[in-house]
Amino acid sequence: MTGEANLTAVFVRLKLSLLRNGLRQSGGRRAAYVVSAVVVVLFGALQLLGLIALHGNTHALSVVALLVAVLALGWAVMPLFFPSGDETLDPTRLVMLPLRPRPLVRALLAASLVGVGPLFTLLLLAGSVIAVAHGGAAYAVGVLAVVLGLLVCVALARAVAAANIRLLTSRKGRDLAVLSGLVIAVGAQLVNFGAQHLGSSGLSQLDPVADVLKWVPPASAIGAVHSVSNGSYGVAALQLGLSVAALTLLLAVWSRHLTRLMTSPDGSTLQAAEPAARERTTGGLARLLPAGRTGTVMERSLRYVWRDPKTKAAWVTSLAIGLIVPVFNALQGTGSIYFACFAAGMLGIQMYNQFGQDTSAFWMVATTISSAHDAYVELRGRALALLVITLPYATLVTVLTTAMLGDWPRLPEVLGLSFALLGAMLATGAWTSARFPYSIPQEGYKNVAPGQAGLAWISIFGGMVSAALLSAPVIIATIWANVAKDGDQWGWLLLPVGAAYGAGITLAGLRLAAPRTAARLPEILTAVSKG
Repeated sequence: MTGEANLTAVFVRLKLSLLRNGLRQSGGRRAAYVVSAVVVVLFGALQLLGLIALHGNTHALSVVALLVAVLALGWAVMPLFFPSGDETLDPTRLVMLPLRPRPLVRALLAASLVGVGPLFTLLLLAGSVIAVAHGGAAYAVGVLAVVLGLLVCVALARAVAAANIRLLTSRKGRDLAVLSGLVIAVGAQLVNFGAQHLGSSGLSQLDPVADVLKWVPPASAIGAVHSVSNGSYGVAALQLGLSVAALTLLLAVWSRHLTRLMTSPDGSTLQAAEPAARERTTGGLARLLPAGRTGTVMERSLRYVWRDPKTKAAWVTSLAIGLIVPVFNALQGTGSIYFACFAAGMLGIQMYNQFGQDTSAFWMVATTISSAHDAYVELRGRALALLVITLPYATLVTVLTTAMLGDWPRLPEVLGLSFALLGAMLATGAWTSARFPYSIPQEGYKNVAPGQAGLAWISIFGGMVSAALLSAPVIIATIWANVAKDGDQWGWLLLPVGAAYGAGITLAGLRLAAPRTAARLPEILTAVSKG
């Protein structure tokens, strides 16, 4: 038992050492950690004060039960999206040590309680208890509820990490981590939509949800505090028992995965040659694309979208936000059918900094460009690859938004406006890719290399302003169709006009960008290789 206690102390000191040594690496990292820690603690303190102010409210249990359930969900997904945030989350680093699973679980559990995340969780759990507790017995049970809730959250994160550690340390796991921004963006919209709905309907809307969540660990521990406050001691004991059972189960699952990881061989690299050989064979994608360099460029660009983590994250985030903005506004009854143009705009951004997406591998592309014609074919293939996804997606979002709002007469003009906007962004994106290229670091979460932030701002925002100006003829025609006396009967013409205008402006932009691309190849290669 003394050895197990010593092991726990060693792991706690190890966690503290990892934090300390990480902060010593650079002043920027130390400042970022301190600022983020202060912000998190202040936010947690404000949440604590808000929960204390909720004390005595009729619907306090409904709020805190949902809060604790969402908190536990956050702990469950945290290892999937931030696998590199805590070096001790990877138990495979301990496989060579003579450690038994049970003492190792205790030591890792204690080490997991060190950090800003557990402190933030502690503040929210303490505030939840205060919000629903009435009487000395309830506060006494509340102390146990806080401990149980914190341990369940931490054990849940550890069990999920241990079960998925092979995934998290692979390329797919890194892809998943990069896509965390998408989940945050979607989650923010959902929270905003839910908050607006509650603001108009009241907290009573949460009562049916709370009736279920108060029996789901770790929210059941907070439910036990509320039950004690109402004198229902038997119900409280059952709710506490559910939290204890959940903690026991999570520790058992965690221990089982630890045993498997530390005793089973890693077969992730076995027989890798055969799948790789199968992957190199020509698939259906190549057969559907044009022959020659255009098809090759399109296939390369589409493979980047599917395989490169940063490119995939940018595309999926744009796809999601391009759908969320018009659809959520339509659901709230405050939307306009013209919000559907947001989909074309978000995807049009992907044309900007085309060569920076290649990073240092752009030198292989540069060796194949010896004239303006070669540059034109290269840019045209990249634009066509983008259109393969963007055209059907923008059409789908526009039709969906129209159906939700029931504004079918304006569908042709909105589609025409979307196509014109997309064409303008393809044109300006091709030109700014050659004029203002910048590097995208492959490691970490930064999308611009140090010292190139100004280039990124000029490329993206300058290009977007230029695209809006280039789209002005179609925008003016759309306004005329809505305000003129006989404009409605001509609105359907905006679809073919917008499509033709978008195609024409795209070709013109590619033609203008091609000579500049061919002339600036050395500068482009230097700029995109800095990361």
